[in-house]
Amino acid sequence: MPVYSMTGYATAQSSTAQSAPETEARQDANSRLGVEIRSVNSRFLDLAFRLPDELRQTEPALRELLTGKLKRGKVEVRVSLESLSASSLRAPSPATLQRLGSLEDSIKSWLPQAAALSVADILRLATNEDKKPHDHSEELVKLATTALKELMSARAREGARLATMLLDRTAQLRALAALAVPMVPKLVELQKTRFLERWKDAMALGGGTALPEMAQDRALTEATAFAIRIDVAEEVTRLSSHLDEIDRLLASGGELGKRLDFLIQELHREANTLGSKSASLELTHISVDMKVLIEQIREQVQNIE
Repeated sequence: MPVYSMTGYATAQSSTAQSAPETEARQDANSRLGVEIRSVNSRFLDLAFRLPDELRQTEPALRELLTGKLKRGKVEVRVSLESLSASSLRAPSPATLQRLGSLEDSIKSWLPQAAALSVADILRLATNEDKKPHDHSEELVKLATTALKELMSARAREGARLATMLLDRTAQLRALAALAVPMVPKLVELQKTRFLERWKDAMALGGGTALPEMAQDRALTEATAFAIRIDVAEEVTRLSSHLDEIDRLLASGGELGKRLDFLIQELHREANTLGSKSASLELTHISVDMKVLIEQIREQVQNIE
């Protein structure tokens, strides 16, 4: 399965010609139906619909369609329905105008402060008076299906780009870990040498009465304690294990954003521990570089479904 981003955009439009009889009441002879889907990152699946009043009844079908394909993200669906029929601007009949005037007078007798009907109000009411609405539900679902496929393709392309970037960052983390491991024995040997030098200086000041074997034993004991204190092998092993799991998840694809979130937290923990055990400036730099890379991974993982 591909890796899906939660960011995407898709749109689809269709023009329909209805087979209604040629009468003045035919208002939707030609219509343009449009669907627009926008998606951004979110912890959960959050759907929002912006539908014309005459298409409100299609929301459950659209919701079922989207929840069947999308698992996470803040998704907004906008639907537009535009009439292309010139008959929608026909002149109101005298009977219609008389009826609207009578209704307006009746309303104002009860509500004197009510605003007067505008020309736009009259045209809208006259246009919809004898309108026989066309059911666009089936067509809308088909159009939304097309837009959803386009959205999934866009999210998959963005997801592939994110996966490539994440694999590059995990490779850099492995390289940094490989640099840290050989530093520990060198630091231990350096600490042992320093202790022997300090021991010799102390013996010279005290008359040199201590045995060389005692100095060697003490240096070995100090070096062993130091090695245990700065050993990062366990942290590097766990870090490598987490990186292997990230690579495996990216290869398998699917819904993996939340699992990646957990692994990023574990990577942060290991990098912090490695930094706390740092006994040299080089190890400190490696720990800082690791944290920068992990933060870059965390930011991009927020966009993965």
